[in-house]
Amino acid sequence: MASQADSSLQAIRYHRGSLQLLDQRKLPLDTIYLEIRDAAEGWEAIREMVVRGAPAIAIAAALSLAVEASKPEGFSGTPNDAASFLKTKLEYLVSSRPTAVNLSDAATKLTEIITNSAATATDANQVFISYIEAAELMLEDDVASNKAIGSYGSSFIQNQQKESKKLSVLTHCNTGSLATAGFGTALGVIRTLHSDGVLERAYCTETRPFNQGSRLTAYELVHDKIPATLIADSAAAALMKTRRIHAVIVGADRVAANGDTANKIGTYSLALSAKHHGVQFYVAAPLTSVDLSLSSGNEIVIEERSPKELLNTRGGMGEQVAASGISVWNPAFDVTPADLISGIITEKGVITKSGNDFFDIKGFVHKSMSN
Repeated sequence: MASQADSSLQAIRYHRGSLQLLDQRKLPLDTIYLEIRDAAEGWEAIREMVVRGAPAIAIAAALSLAVEASKPEGFSGTPNDAASFLKTKLEYLVSSRPTAVNLSDAATKLTEIITNSAATATDANQVFISYIEAAELMLEDDVASNKAIGSYGSSFIQNQQKESKKLSVLTHCNTGSLATAGFGTALGVIRTLHSDGVLERAYCTETRPFNQGSRLTAYELVHDKIPATLIADSAAAALMKTRRIHAVIVGADRVAANGDTANKIGTYSLALSAKHHGVQFYVAAPLTSVDLSLSSGNEIVIEERSPKELLNTRGGMGEQVAASGISVWNPAFDVTPADLISGIITEKGVITKSGNDFFDIKGFVHKSMSN
């Protein structure tokens, strides 16, 4: 199948029967791809942060099972047996990173396809093929979705900042080609601002404790020759005070029905600082990140990571720097309340607040699905 992105930076390399994931723990110093042969190896790669970013996690999970399904030698069951096998594997994959709704959303959609295929298939292989084709389509759709997010976001932000010919933005964590199938969400907006000729500078936080900003976002920005500056997480408020930032753009792992958004830990702090300094704060995410089953962010499950990520350097992979015996609280995400968010940039347009200052996300989603 065709290359999934124009950029040479790819978190996911796939052709039918083969999946390679870029080991993002090794970046920016080493570029190493790991061969993923089945769902178990996909689960491990997701859990251990070989691949990260909600869209990329969902696609990597789906494709890891597609690789396993492409080699069904020895499988002698019925179509219903094949469906049961795939559904069980999908449930297992969802458990790897529970906060990212894209993963569970992908599993739900794929489960429906599996069920429909099993109802009409005459042999198990037909069910496997239906699953593989659906997983491959998700890969293609993610790139197109990202580019639409970039286009809508760039146009909207330019319209909101008409008095400024050049714009500088701040982003957090990594939301680019390395977090998606290609191009990116929040970083996709930054890429489009740059290609539109209006980006003066992109600022990225280091994003402790796993340093996705310093290791990954900085890597992508330098690769694309986008004017960029890395800052410490704790320097964001001071930067906003200088009035050099026109907008903050972040990604999302899950968006509740009211607009509350779970994203990488530290996002909430950035939103509070942006509100205080009068800086627009945008979330960029595909509609697959929206979870209408959750009325608010209070219902979002927040994953907690290993204490080693704080106790040791390099996000837990280096030498110990903290005192032995100290307790650690290390949530991977926090929830930013909707009232701190200026707009939610999606592949179908930008969700803005209505006259009562609330997001009508359910209405936006339903309208988008009917078009």
